[in-house]
Amino acid sequence: MYLLLLSIIPVAFVIIYIYHNDIHEKEPIGLLIKMFLLGGIISIIITSILYLIADIIIPLNDNYSVFQQFVKAFFIVGLIEEFSKYILVKKYAQNHKAFNEPYDGIIYAVMVSMGFAATENIFYVLEGGYQVALLRTFTAIPAHASFAIIMGYFMGKAKFSDQKKRLNLKGLFWAVVFHGAYDFFLFINFIPGISIGAFVALILGIYLSKKAIKTHQKNSFFK
Repeated sequence: MYLLLLSIIPVAFVIIYIYHNDIHEKEPIGLLIKMFLLGGIISIIITSILYLIADIIIPLNDNYSVFQQFVKAFFIVGLIEEFSKYILVKKYAQNHKAFNEPYDGIIYAVMVSMGFAATENIFYVLEGGYQVALLRTFTAIPAHASFAIIMGYFMGKAKFSDQKKRLNLKGLFWAVVFHGAYDFFLFINFIPGISIGAFVALILGIYLSKKAIKTHQKNSFFK
């Protein structure tokens, strides 16, 4: 129970922070819970299936080279995980009547992402203990949140634009770029000191996320 709480607390903190910053028109709690559960269950299932397919299409040997780690980070882990979240936001939230201001792209993307992160975090923490829980509280969880905010920022713009497809795909693209960069520098930790790149990607992602939140707060139709 202690490890389970450690897994969930950072996820809850992110959700509360994003919900609190929805300052003009709150989203229905029922829909937020639905998106969280979709992220925690359906997104994980989609990801698992796509991982199996990717393993057949792009088999990687056990002695990963830097190039193979690049492919794994960007085109397997980053693309598959972010696509699994993107498709749920697009299908179940973006066309919903409650999605009625640009900030909603952020909050629904975060709910899906935090559902995914919660499930993932539980497995990692139950296996690795409180040290893993502490490490992921300040790395993986804020990373997942920042990827979601960046994607949601563009999906929020897309909802009210005549360039919906381009902006939606732009959100997916940048989420994959940041996710891929974060993982890539961690994957090639056999190069001394290179993992600092992951923290640079994380800090930049958090910085851009804060800007994205402020921008959509200012652009709310309910001011």
